[in-house]
Amino acid sequence: MTIDSFGGVTGRAARFVTIAMVAVVLAGCSLFGPSKIKEEPIIPAQTLYQKALDDIDRQYFQSAVKSLEKLDRQHPDSELLQQSKVMQVFANYRSNKLNEAIAAADRYLALYPNGKDVPYILYLKGNSYYAQIKDITRDQQLSKDAIDTYTLLISNYPKSEYAKDAREKLLVAYDQLAGKEMSVGRYYLGNGQYAAAINRFREVVETWQTSTHIEEALYRLTEAYLSLGLTSEAMSAAEVLGHNYPSSTWYKQAFDLLGKQGLAPTANSGSWLAGIRR
Repeated sequence: MTIDSFGGVTGRAARFVTIAMVAVVLAGCSLFGPSKIKEEPIIPAQTLYQKALDDIDRQYFQSAVKSLEKLDRQHPDSELLQQSKVMQVFANYRSNKLNEAIAAADRYLALYPNGKDVPYILYLKGNSYYAQIKDITRDQQLSKDAIDTYTLLISNYPKSEYAKDAREKLLVAYDQLAGKEMSVGRYYLGNGQYAAAINRFREVVETWQTSTHIEEALYRLTEAYLSLGLTSEAMSAAEVLGHNYPSSTWYKQAFDLLGKQGLAPTANSGSWLAGIRR
């Protein structure tokens, strides 16, 4: 009986201790209150923008981006907001954060499709793709993206101060795509897949006529057509090559290749190649 009574008292005491501890904890919460999130101090828009410009002058580009992003957050109605968006593209581009520059350019274009800086933004966006172009053995999506962006700039703002450089870079991007087609075409040709090779070389001839690969593409067409016994098409390809590039070493090789089979370059008005003659 004593033991049971002692045990009962002990159990009740333990419950009282637990309740008391909970009460202390709750009292502590009430006493000190919930923890507060530290608020970001508001800095004037002009101050943030000037700090960003100063950082850009010192080539602290990512620090500048942070100031500009803070300006966007704290002053969404500021008259400096549009220029802040422009400088974010520039600062990311200059710090080689190219994907971030592209994303910043897209944000500007979405907000200000008719903004005065659209040509400049398109130029920086195109350059951000262009700077990432890989060699011709790799995927050429970046070349296509650069071409699309430069083309948009040139077609919509042909008199822009950025159009001339965009046109020059466009030729390089074209060359990358043509080079990729040539690389695949040579592979097919070397493996006896002549029809597949012709499709690749034809793409270069029809689409990338300003590329540095056009002469070889015409020669390779001559070679592939001969391998399939399509002598008329082979002679036509060689004729177009000789007509457009009479001093080309590729033309000499095509001429010699045909000569070994008693053939010579001949124009064929019915061939798709007839439209390639300049």
